[in-house]
Amino acid sequence: MIDYERLSEIARECGFTHSTPLDISTLEFMQEVRDMCNAQHCSNYGTSWSCPPACVPLEEMRERIKGYSQGIIVQTVGDIEDSYDWEGIMNTGAELKKSFALMRGKLIKENRNILAMGAGVCKLCESCTYPDSQCRFPDRMEISMEAYGLLVSKVCKDNGLAYNYGPDKIAFTACFLMR
Repeated sequence: MIDYERLSEIARECGFTHSTPLDISTLEFMQEVRDMCNAQHCSNYGTSWSCPPACVPLEEMRERIKGYSQGIIVQTVGDIEDSYDWEGIMNTGAELKKSFALMRGKLIKENRNILAMGAGVCKLCESCTYPDSQCRFPDRMEISMEAYGLLVSKVCKDNGLAYNYGPDKIAFTACFLMR
């Protein structure tokens, strides 16, 4: 059984502002979400092994979660001046990436069998090898919840976590599944 108090403590130590248990049965992998990852909607489309069209097919992603029984959703919420505050948005996203890497590392050190789903494109390498050669670190690649076909707002709602914190806030969400 997973100790959610301990996981929440780890999340706080890593810098996340919110966390909550994730009920795996609420995860719905939708082609419509995957379809939003296209060149007209996302500038990362076709630029990384972690994003469509390069990342594994949706059916394989559905298979990956089989055997995972529990999880935790984590968020980094930051202040922004308005919806055009690109610097504030990017800084909050960078904070999530930093916290995500820290928590992933801690969970791995504790010998937990995890499946980590991040936010946005993988930033592990300065430049991705896609499409010229294979990923340098396939075991550490950060695949986003959206690339998995998850509608993040729905995952948050279905698990009792806010998604929108108001006009002067931005939230980035990730999750960790555990066996």
